[in-house]
Amino acid sequence: MVETLSIAVIGAPGVGKTSIIRQFIYNDFSEVYTPTRSRYVYRPSVILNGNMYELKILDVPPISSFPSSSSQEWLDLRCRGVRNANAYVLVYDICCVESFEYVKMIRQQIVEHREGSSSEVPILVVGNKRDLQRQRFMPRRAVSVLVKKTWKCGYVECSAKFNWHVILLFKELLGIAVARGMRQNHTSIRLQGALQRNRCTIM
Repeated sequence: MVETLSIAVIGAPGVGKTSIIRQFIYNDFSEVYTPTRSRYVYRPSVILNGNMYELKILDVPPISSFPSSSSQEWLDLRCRGVRNANAYVLVYDICCVESFEYVKMIRQQIVEHREGSSSEVPILVVGNKRDLQRQRFMPRRAVSVLVKKTWKCGYVECSAKFNWHVILLFKELLGIAVARGMRQNHTSIRLQGALQRNRCTIM
């Protein structure tokens, strides 16, 4: 039985969340910015510790707030499936403080409004555009300490443009999601074969 992991990728406009997803699945990056106007679902398969998982990656358009109830979620087509995701990737631009404030707001709302125990929901905060780190608004260490110590979330920086740490961020997220959400108590989780570009397939 192949288990499905639902991952919601959320971020302010222009932070590169779609580029991160497309690099992960297709090893593809476009220099042309195309705003995400509607929810899009990607369905790659991966192998983790010898077990296959189907991923349902939700590329969520910018939303004003995390849906506070199931009715609100279903009234807004952009939000469908967001509340019951198995894990969240919150993407910000390391050069844009406003995008970080957006992630801060969404993360707090997930904790307050998500169904079930929010402490068991893996949240990975991702700082994109590492290739522009000379323009960053805050030192990496300061952000990492805040996210990990205060927010109790995972933290990874990447560059979607150069495909740097894109595989790593999904490895981190899936490891946490499987260990917590899928009730498997692995002390060491490693991502295998299918996360390589030539082994990752869309179902």
